[in-house]
Order: sequence, then C-alpha cells, then structure tokens
Amino acid sequence: MEESSGVAKWYEGASRVQLRVYVILVLTLAVISAVSVFTPVPSQLMALQELTLPKWLVALGAFGTMIVIYAPLGLLGFYLTRRLGWAGIFNERERWRRLLIRPMSIGFAVGVALIVGERSFLPFHDLGCFPHPPFPFSVVASLGAGIGEELLFRLFFLSFWAFILGCILKRILSQGIISWMAIAIAAVAFGAMHLPNIMYLYGFKSLGDLPPAVIVELLVLNGIVGVIAGVEFIKYGLIAAIGIHFSADIVWHVIYGLF
Repeated sequence: MEESSGVAKWYEGASRVQLRVYVILVLTLAVISAVSVFTPVPSQLMALQELTLPKWLVALGAFGTMIVIYAPLGLLGFYLTRRLGWAGIFNERERWRRLLIRPMSIGFAVGVALIVGERSFLPFHDLGCFPHPPFPFSVVASLGAGIGEELLFRLFFLSFWAFILGCILKRILSQGIISWMAIAIAAVAFGAMHLPNIMYLYGFKSLGDLPPAVIVELLVLNGIVGVIAGVEFIKYGLIAAIGIHFSADIVWHVIYGLF
C-alpha cells in the first residue's frame, strides 16, 4: 500500500506537460512502427514476406506493441528519473531552444563522427559499408529509431541501472560514478542490440561468424551515440537524447546513405 500510494503521489506531482509530451512521443513511435510495415527497411523485407497475415494486421500489431510494451517501460523509466533527481522527459528549467538546437547540433557532429569511424574500420573487414534504409523512408526510420531506442535504452534501461546500482553501491560510490556506470551499461547494450540486425542483413548464422572488427565497430560507433545521448539525457532529459540520436541518424542514414 505504501509503495502504491508513493507511485500515486509521484503521478500527481509529475509535470503534466512532461506527461503530455511523453504521450505524444509514444503515439508518434506507434504510428511510425505501423507505417514501417508498408514501407519496410531491408532487414524487415524477408520476415514480412514469410508472414501469412495481412499487412494491416501486422501494422496494427506493431502499433499495439509500442503502446503495450514501450509505453509502460518508459513510464517506469520516467518514475525512476524523478527518484534519481534527473530531468525526465525534458528539463523544465531550460528553454526549448536549448533543449532542441543544442542536441541537434551535437547529433550532427556525432553523425559525422560515425561516417569517419566507419571509413576507418573498412580496412579491417570485407563487408564494406553498412546498408541504409532507402530514401525518403530513411527520414521516418531515423525518427522512429530516435524515439524508440532512446525511450528504451536511455529513459528505461539507463535509469533502471542507475537506480539499481545506486541501491547497491551508494555507500561506497558517488552518484556521479554510478551514473557513469549506468551510461556505459546502456551504451554497450545499445551497441549489442545492433548485432542481430547486421547478422540478418549479411546472412550470418551465429555471432561467431561475424568478423571481430565488425563487432568492435558496432560497439564503438553505437557506444559513442549511447554515451553522448546518456550524458545529455541525465541533464536535459529524453527530448535531448532523441534530438541527438535523430540528427545523428539524419547525417548517417539519410545524407550519407544517399551517397
């Protein structure tokens, strides 16, 4: 009862503006997930072709998955950010110009770093450049990835580990060190999440078939995004992390993908 009343008290005290923004983000993610069924990226094509269900039903399932799974996880993460004293969905003490323009500028720089990083790894494996979603769907895919992956890996995963590690290690480590540990864990998980997609695209049957250089490349490049987004997320909130991720993907998947 005490725990449930605590959650109720948090909900009543949480910023209604932040909750509204969160709802808009989840609905946007759900719509993008549904639309992507009709304009799939290459990694989805074969899986969709093997399905016997009509696409509209698959799209409805994708929409529902975002609402039923992602929305509660994000709310839990939002709750944990309030317990941790972090910004949450966005830092209400900052102007929207700083919350949007600063992350976008950082994201563009990160996108350039991803391009340079990929070119640097090319001599160490023979897979060539990684594939990108076709334009103009690459723009929509970048927005969907920016919202969905940041909601999952920063708002939920990073906050979850910061809270758990804080409960275990708060007597021996500072909150700053614990936060950096959580940032690193979330960044590694974020990078590892891209491994199955690369395996699927190139037809590898197991992780051991992937060239070691490719594994390192995915972990390093996505880790850069994860660490920078994590730092900004703690200080400025989910909106900042999404802005960094989205603008980095615009440079990486859309602009670089066209060439």
